Amino acid sequence: MKLSIIVPVYNECSTIVEILKRVQQADIGPDWQKQIIVVDNCSTDGTRELLLDYSADNVQIIMQPENRGKGHSVRTAIPLCSGDYTITQDADLEYDPRQYAKLLQHALSNKLDVVYGSRVLGGKYYHNYRLNYWVVRGLTHLTNWFFGARFTDVATNYKLMRTELLQSLELQCSGFDLDFEISNKIALMTEKIDEVSIDYEPRTYAEGKKIGLIDGLLALWVIVRDRVKATF
Repeated sequence: MKLSIIVPVYNECSTIVEILKRVQQADIGPDWQKQIIVVDNCSTDGTRELLLDYSADNVQIIMQPENRGKGHSVRTAIPLCSGDYTITQDADLEYDPRQYAKLLQHALSNKLDVVYGSRVLGGKYYHNYRLNYWVVRGLTHLTNWFFGARFTDVATNYKLMRTELLQSLELQCSGFDLDFEISNKIALMTEKIDEVSIDYEPRTYAEGKKIGLIDGLLALWVIVRDRVKATF
């Protein structure tokens, strides 16, 4: 069995080596291998140089020729995934790779196509910024209403999916709105979706957080667009 891990990265020189170390060390069971695909989105802070010096047998590094957005980096890696399941991993330290085993176990035990790592199950409050928190909650509720889903956290980075399903989605988004496009499309394709609670350590904008108000507006547009497409 194999887990494919997509790591999109842009200007994360202070964390990229550490996150790759944590991904490699994450215990997902003796019968599992890892395929790690790192896509650098034309970093300018020294991340690119660190990746050029990095070498491991199970790691493939792709250097984008220009900054095309996080979603584009993820879409670049999806066709290369050869695992039974695929998950994305942000290059900062907000998400803990030790959670992979929990998501995989839940997927296999319940014969699921998709398992999300939810940051809010159990009543958790995860954001440093109240506005960010409520925007994501609002977009999650809208997704559920439009697509008949039961998500609690559509914006989570931890979306574990059967690779075959992920590769069939015909994704188009190139920014953070890809998270919402994925949720829209899988809600229309399968009911074998569930969530598990995960740990999460949010960072501040001063520490390098990148998502902003414009990303929320793009996410709203994608939700409406996909609902209209599904209707007609």
